[in-house]
Amino acid sequence: MDFLKAIDTMPEAVYLKLKQAVEIGKWENGTKLTEQQKSTCLQAVMAWQAKHLDNHDHMTIGNQGQIIEQSKAQLKKAMSEQQIVRFNHDDF
Repeated sequence: MDFLKAIDTMPEAVYLKLKQAVEIGKWENGTKLTEQQKSTCLQAVMAWQAKHLDNHDHMTIGNQGQIIEQSKAQLKKAMSEQQIVRFNHDDF
């Protein structure tokens, strides 16, 4: 199985374990990741995020590995579609 097929079929639970391992530098059992493991896991995490998460950041990685940059107009449109809750100081 090649890398991209593995990413396509990777369950979210596996992604979360890899992500945690990269973040803390250790596996669940406390064993430290080698530099090769850290690099491979980071690539897998980034590829899974690009393939499965809907990200509205200015710059992100697309599902084919390409860098996607949004224009200012695209960002404004995306932000205007999000609901924002606002409170007054007196509301508390």
